[in-house]
Formats: sequence, structure tokens, C-alpha cells
Amino acid sequence: MRIAVAGGTGAVGRHVVDVLRERGHEAVVLARSTGVDLVAGTGLAATLGGVRAVVDVTSVSTRSAEVAERFFRAVTTNLLTAGVRHLLVLSIVGIDRAPFGYYAGKVAQERLVANGGQPWTILRATQFHEFATQIYRQLRFGPLTLIPTMRSQPVAAREVAQRLVDLAEGEPVGRATDLGGPREEMMADLVRAYARSVGARGPVIQFPLPGAFGRAMRDGALVAGPAAEHGTQTFAEWLARRPAP
Repeated sequence: MRIAVAGGTGAVGRHVVDVLRERGHEAVVLARSTGVDLVAGTGLAATLGGVRAVVDVTSVSTRSAEVAERFFRAVTTNLLTAGVRHLLVLSIVGIDRAPFGYYAGKVAQERLVANGGQPWTILRATQFHEFATQIYRQLRFGPLTLIPTMRSQPVAAREVAQRLVDLAEGEPVGRATDLGGPREEMMADLVRAYARSVGARGPVIQFPLPGAFGRAMRDGALVAGPAAEHGTQTFAEWLARRPAP
């Protein structure tokens, strides 16, 4: 089966590509490095011939709702215009309860996909294990790290990729069952564990972020509900398997 991966060189995309190839599929990587500009839409027509499905795991590094919405509207519009047979999009658990910043872009993306007139599937997953490392780097100020109070349910990117490929192999289902990690944890605890693993010193302080977004982070809006499916690799297991710093 010929399946395209939009953002196939990214943190999740590379796992999707690996899983596709392991299962004997032809993975078509849609990225600038392969001559495809998803924002501008250039190069798409030449690569989508014979493609059974497109798995969109694109992302943009921003906290701005405006930037995120502009990015996801452009990418999604170009993929829909290309007339894909099955557009499968990776989204995030709880974004409709916390439509702020980057999440606002994902909300806009979901609406475009659902109303785009093409067969579609949306898989919402919780944050990946790598999110703790990203937030640690972003919110470290000298020896001090400030982490918003956040209930989290980290999931392995590899397991998300496996679920995406399962869905790509089948027919479009609309909203797929959410995917969360195996256990709920506090983000500050995950960051502390990561900091210890790399030999970093200094306190990791948890604080309640004000406003509606901070409330959503605290009240479990970003944690998968009881009907969700769950991965198996814990954050501690993922951390133990990381290469030594």
C-alpha cells in the first residue's frame, strides 16, 4: 500500500515512516527535504499519485494562535485540494476544552478536515514523552525551572505511530478513539525525572498558570477519558531507554 506521511521527518513522522516500511508499505515522505512544501502546496501533485492515504503529522513550533492557525489552515487546505482518498490527521486530546495558543491551530485544522468534503479520520493523542524534555528546555531560567501545574498522560510517539498506521490501513472512521498513555502523572514530576537523568541541578517549581488555559491544564482536560485506548510504555521506561547524555 502506498501511504504518504506529511511531516514524515519529524518526531512522530519518522516513526510512522518506520512502521509503514516494517509492515511492507511504500512510505512517501512529504517534507521540504523531499521537494514538497506543504504550506505553499508545491510538489504535492507530483507525489500523491497512487497514494491510498495521507497521514498528516505536521507541526509548527509556536505558542501563537495566529501563527498556528495560519500554518494548519494552509497545510490542510493544500492536502484537501489535492484530492486525497483518505486524510488521516493526528490531533491532541482536549483541544476543544483548551482552544488557546497552538491548540487553537489544531482546532481550526480539525474543523477544516471534518468539513473538507474528503474522507477523513482524526486521531487525538495525549502529549508524547518528549514533551517533558521540550518544556524543560523552554522554561528553564538559569538553575531554576518553572513548570505550570499540569495533569499529563504521556504516550510513546512510537505507539502513536503504530495506531496511525492501523487507521491508515483501514477505511476512514471520522473521529477515532482517543489514545492516551498508560498512566496519569504530573508534568513537574516528569520534568524533575528528566532533569535528574541528564545530571541537571536546580529546583523544578510547579505553579498554577492563571486563566482558562491554566485551568484546563490543572483539571484534566488534556488527559484521555475513560473510553480512550492506552499505550503501554511509561515515561520512566522511555527515559531509561534514552541514550546517555
